[in-house]
Amino acid sequence: MADAIRETIPTGIAPLSERSTQSNAPKPAYFAIRIAPLSLEEVYILADDPANGAIVVMSGMVRNNTEGNAVVALEYQAYEPMALQVFKQVAADIQTTWIDVTSVVIHHRVGRLYVGEISVLVAVGCPHRSEAFAACKYAIDTLKHNAPIWKKEHWADGSTSWVSIGACEQPDATC
Repeated sequence: MADAIRETIPTGIAPLSERSTQSNAPKPAYFAIRIAPLSLEEVYILADDPANGAIVVMSGMVRNNTEGNAVVALEYQAYEPMALQVFKQVAADIQTTWIDVTSVVIHHRVGRLYVGEISVLVAVGCPHRSEAFAACKYAIDTLKHNAPIWKKEHWADGSTSWVSIGACEQPDATC
């Protein structure tokens, strides 16, 4: 499975001092689906830009319970080509809706993750915090509903269950 996961992050990221600050320049967006642990520092650096007044980072983690049931691990699977397309569409929607956004970063893990491990990172850079918060919320909410990424919960009693994507669409969902 590890061989099937490919990152779409460029290997050479331009230093902050060399990035364009022109408003008509292409806005960077970075996406990855990885088995390896995700890095808060990496997504922050990717989202950084001289025009930013804010970088909002959302870190989704494996919690120790769901609806009172003890969770020991989650197992994520993804249909990578389609998931990356969803990530790209989310970034395009953000950059159309919030035109001042300087960058969008979406990284998601697959494989077995244990309590406390990061499963998803979304970062949005923008000159203003309110737009950065709104765009980041839109990104995580939209990818949770639209990206073909599934999770299997491993319970403390040894049982497992797949979480339905539709369950995340309920207004009070805890997905």
